[in-house]
Amino acid sequence: MSLEMIAVLIFTMGYLLGSVPFGLILARLFGSVDVRQVGSGNIGATNVLRTGRKDLAALTLFFDIGKGALAVLLAHGFSYHLYQKTGCAPDLTLIAGAAAFIGHCYPVWLGFRGGKGVATMLGVSFAAWWVAGVVFAVAWLLSAKISRYSSVGGMVGAIAATISVMFMPASHEIHQVYMALFSGMTILLLWRHRGNIKRLLSGQESRIGDPQ
Repeated sequence: MSLEMIAVLIFTMGYLLGSVPFGLILARLFGSVDVRQVGSGNIGATNVLRTGRKDLAALTLFFDIGKGALAVLLAHGFSYHLYQKTGCAPDLTLIAGAAAFIGHCYPVWLGFRGGKGVATMLGVSFAAWWVAGVVFAVAWLLSAKISRYSSVGGMVGAIAATISVMFMPASHEIHQVYMALFSGMTILLLWRHRGNIKRLLSGQESRIGDPQ
């Protein structure tokens, strides 16, 4: 099998894993509600929380983080196995991570209308380089707590993680690849938040804890 075909398979695996809409599934199974008909209509943890089910929101957050991390870890394991057999193998982890993130934002199962990617990018960050994951999480929590805007927390976290990669101890080639991945995810994440940005500028964005 050619390296191109392997890369396509890994991308497909990551995309399909990222496409699993855990927020929608959990809300349907245990809340008897279509989360797309609640609040912002988003399938992420923040909107699941608007159903009044903190437990389901926490599970959604856990699984959305987990699927991003799992895609990277599975690709890493496959790359290692391939290296053990052939003595050389491409690093497929970032391909899988990018695919999982895209899958969450544009899931094939929901007509390519998915979430905004914050939790999944956090999972990819932790698995790709744990320091970036920690930076992401801390910046997300602090900025959300200070501003009381969930959207601000997610955007600041993504930007902070991308900046942290600038200080990653790695070769120039690897550093460039990681910067490309994180920059690409952050740009797409900000694009997915364009509605939130407009509401923030107009003072119409809902704060954490506000009634919907």
